[in-house]
Amino acid sequence: MMLAFREVVERMEGYVPGEQPQERGFIKLNTNENPYPPPQEVLKALREKVTPECLSLYPPPLSDQLRFKLSEVYGVSPEQIIVGNGSDELLNIIFRAFLGYRSRVAYLYPTYTLYRTLATIQEADYLEIPFQEEDFQQLPSRFLTEEVDLKVVCNPNSPTGTFIPMEEIEKLLQNSSCPVVLDEAYVDFAEESALPLLPKYPHLIIVRTLSKSFSLAGLRIGFLFAHPEVVRGLLKLKDSYNVNILSQIAGVAALEGLNQVKENISKIKRTREWFSQALENLGFQVLPSQANFVFVRNRSYESLEKVYQELKSRKILVRFFPEWKEWLRITVGKDQEMQILLENLKEILDKEQNQSA
Repeated sequence: MMLAFREVVERMEGYVPGEQPQERGFIKLNTNENPYPPPQEVLKALREKVTPECLSLYPPPLSDQLRFKLSEVYGVSPEQIIVGNGSDELLNIIFRAFLGYRSRVAYLYPTYTLYRTLATIQEADYLEIPFQEEDFQQLPSRFLTEEVDLKVVCNPNSPTGTFIPMEEIEKLLQNSSCPVVLDEAYVDFAEESALPLLPKYPHLIIVRTLSKSFSLAGLRIGFLFAHPEVVRGLLKLKDSYNVNILSQIAGVAALEGLNQVKENISKIKRTREWFSQALENLGFQVLPSQANFVFVRNRSYESLEKVYQELKSRKILVRFFPEWKEWLRITVGKDQEMQILLENLKEILDKEQNQSA
């Protein structure tokens, strides 16, 4: 007998994450992972603190030590922090908390397509409001004034890498009565954060992760900052033991290794700068990025799918989105990896030009 899923589940398309190749030897620039190792404190703490006893017991349900460490590092009360199994779990909790059948959520477009999936699961109506300008750095007036149940802004935005200035974010908060979620997964690669606005706006929820800048994507550690009353409500929806003990130990250690994290961020920013210029020299348009990736297109191509496929055949993975077929998103890796990508891109473009001549 076939099981009967909810109608919305039958109809929906699930979120498709970036490819994780099983074969070795790929230059992997498709999922915005950090190419540098996490702070050395992380492996040291795992070796010293992981015991048979801690593996046989449930972990602290609120990730207490990690929450207190986050409080210390970011200057936010522990009562304003929730730790999650990656930031995606926290986004899931937020959508479940504020959206139901025919509720309305608004977010900018293009952006992280998981928002669409989470809204669909809740049977909520999603408003994908396009940026008015192609620089993707100004909030459309409709987004400021639209009456909805939830607003979400990814800042820096994925897949564009662009950054909305804090004056615009504050304008959004002033014009919105609903909860406003700022997804700051990539904010450590940017110039500023909305964290200073948190005391002033109780409807602001900031979501962060240790996957990108802290090089801990494999351990799935997310966290959010919000007003204590918002935290109390969201905790009702959290799984009892949502963050495993290895991740809790590693998260605390990573926050104790901030100097190495900052060094890695600086390396990525430097690579991002010269790589963007090199792409422009090859004829690509590169959007101004404050993330650990760039979003690029070549106006000679209506679609970059063939370029993506050719790179993949050469064991170089970048991200191609069918929705935005004229663009590629490229993670910033190590200098040597980016140089190899550039050499292959040039070969591919030259080959295409010769064939069309």
